[in-house]
Amino acid sequence: MLSNYHTHTPRCNHAEGAERDYAEEALAAGLEILGFSDHTPQFFPGDYYSFFRMRPEQLDDYVAAVLAVREAYRGRLEVPLGLETEYYPALFPRLLEALRARPIDYLILGQHALGNELDDVYSGTPTDDAATLHRYVDQVCEAMRTGLFSCFAHPDILPFGGDEALWQAEMRRLCETARACQVPLEINLLGLAEGRCYPNEAFWRIAGAAGCTAVLGCDAHRPAQLRVPALEARARAMAARCGVPVQQTLALKPIL
Repeated sequence: MLSNYHTHTPRCNHAEGAERDYAEEALAAGLEILGFSDHTPQFFPGDYYSFFRMRPEQLDDYVAAVLAVREAYRGRLEVPLGLETEYYPALFPRLLEALRARPIDYLILGQHALGNELDDVYSGTPTDDAATLHRYVDQVCEAMRTGLFSCFAHPDILPFGGDEALWQAEMRRLCETARACQVPLEINLLGLAEGRCYPNEAFWRIAGAAGCTAVLGCDAHRPAQLRVPALEARARAMAARCGVPVQQTLALKPIL
C-alpha cells in the first residue's frame, strides 16, 4: 500500500493515538499518502449527539490538527484532510454548509445508519427485511449521485439473511451505480482483521462483474493498524479472485 485514506482520531470516541503517531506509523509502513477521515459531526435537531463521531464544536480543532501534521511532514508524507460521513438527506445541506467554510479535501461515504439516524436502523444490524435492504441501497445510491464522495467505505456493511436473489439484485444495483458515478468501493481491512460481516467476497464478485474499482482502507483507529501487510495481501488476493482492480490513490473532491 502506498496510501490510506481511512484514518480516525480520538475525537470519534472509539479511536486512540495522536495525529503525529499515525504519521510516524504511516512512514514506517511505507505509505506516501495518509488521509485523515474521522467521523464527521452531524447537526442533529435538539440536543442529540451520536456516540461515535466528533461534535460540531470539535471540527475546527480536527482541521487544525490535521493541517499541522501536513505542514510538519511536508516533503515526506502527503496528508489530505477528509471526513467519513453518512448521507442523511435531511441533514446533508447543513453539513455541507459547515464543510464549505473549511478546507476539506475529500469525503468518504460510510453509511452507518439509514434514514437520518434518529429512531432508525443501524446498517450493521442483521436483517432479512427486504424493505431495509432496499432502503439502504436507495440511500447510498442517492449519496453517490451527489458527486461529492471520493470513495464508499465498507459498502457491504449490511448483513442480509433474506432472499439471496434479492440481495444479489440490490448489490448489483449498488455496484452499477458506483461504476456509473466513478466511486471506488473500499475493501475494509479492519473488517477483515476482526472477522466482521465485511468484506463479503460474494459482494466483491458482484462488484467485479459490474466493472467496479476498489481501494484498500485500513479504517485505522490505532496507529498500528496502518502497518498490516498480511491483511493487505489477503485483501488483494480476494480482489484478484473477484476481478476487481485495486487503485492506489483517490480523486480528491474539495467541498466547494
